Amino acid sequence: MTTAPAPEPAITVVGIGADGWAGLAPAGRQALHDASVVLGGPRQLDLLPAEVTAERLAWPSPLRPAVPGLLAAHRGRGLAVLASGDPMFFGIGRTLAEIAGPQALRVLPHPSSVSYACARLGRAVEETEVVSLVGRPLDSLAGALFPGRTVLVLSAGAHTPGQVAVLLAERGYGPSRLRVLEQLGTPAERVLEGAADGWPHPPGDPLNVIAVDCAAEPGTLRAQLVPGLPDAAFESDGQLTKRHVRAATLASLAPAPGEMLWDVGGGSGSIGIEWLRAHRSCRAVSVERDPVRAERITRNAAALGAPGLRVVTGPAPAALAHLPVPDAVFIGGGLTAPGLLDACWEALPEGGRLVANTVTLESEALLTTWYRRYGGELLRLAVAHAVPVGGFTGWRQAMPVTQWSVVKGTEQKEQQ
Repeated sequence: MTTAPAPEPAITVVGIGADGWAGLAPAGRQALHDASVVLGGPRQLDLLPAEVTAERLAWPSPLRPAVPGLLAAHRGRGLAVLASGDPMFFGIGRTLAEIAGPQALRVLPHPSSVSYACARLGRAVEETEVVSLVGRPLDSLAGALFPGRTVLVLSAGAHTPGQVAVLLAERGYGPSRLRVLEQLGTPAERVLEGAADGWPHPPGDPLNVIAVDCAAEPGTLRAQLVPGLPDAAFESDGQLTKRHVRAATLASLAPAPGEMLWDVGGGSGSIGIEWLRAHRSCRAVSVERDPVRAERITRNAAALGAPGLRVVTGPAPAALAHLPVPDAVFIGGGLTAPGLLDACWEALPEGGRLVANTVTLESEALLTTWYRRYGGELLRLAVAHAVPVGGFTGWRQAMPVTQWSVVKGTEQKEQQ
């Protein structure tokens, strides 16, 4: 039995730097010479010399919805795609791989702007935090701010450095040092430097990478990697899973990269926000019936560097229809709503986790019934804080929280 040779990739993706044609390796130049059609951004297409005779087509906006049609229209014509730097690093390569399949691509990468920036700054690439603001909210940067750390920001344009400076000053990171590296890899390279607070430079070249050396003002909220942000970090009307219970709840939910959470009865959004902060690829939907609270959740998510939190306004279980399949579900309110627990349980795939918290006897009775039916773990969380009592100190007990957690598919084991 013989094995048929793999088909030739239909699309060649060529990474190109700001130095244009002069910086391309021979394989990239040859691929563009051989192409009949070259797709790319206007700036990248303008970098090609006249000797590249292929038809040049600029990407439309919005880009992603147009990609399948463009690929189909030029299938078999010798298609090449130009991309900035490394196509697989925050680039068009990922989109093409998702739509056409990896086997359809031949990718010829160029050094990325991050590689150039780290080379200029003397930093190890693998130890450098990178945040892209290209097509992403500015608030995405907030989740990467830690005193003493350096963050590289992929800029969306000439105005991004000034916008980053404003965000840093607003979040208590005004003393941070900014270095804007423009036109990396070209003879026109230059570096602009200054503190975020009072950033002195007008908008410069749109091709720039921003290095942020994070420094916080005294009293700035100290962020952390593990769940359990201070309660004061959240704007709230009192509907908030408190810090110590929240940390225990996230431990039971057990976020992992790429997983989806339903936060049902969002309140202030704290569970969904801390889930997203666990890893940049985590996803979450917060379901909240009160429109005022839903808007508050959105503000909290932006302030704490989790602007990707999707907020759905409406009552559960009706509002759960058509949501992405969850890997974990947290129910923080509305447990006694008819059909809510059933709908959440039905939506979970095998291996999915469900965690429900309550402080009322009625909801506790419901969780006890489900615990007897499906097993898992039923526990009570009690937290007391030391407070002044006259001239002495005593304990003030918070309302105890009953928590049920279970992994779907293990319920028979729990009953044995």
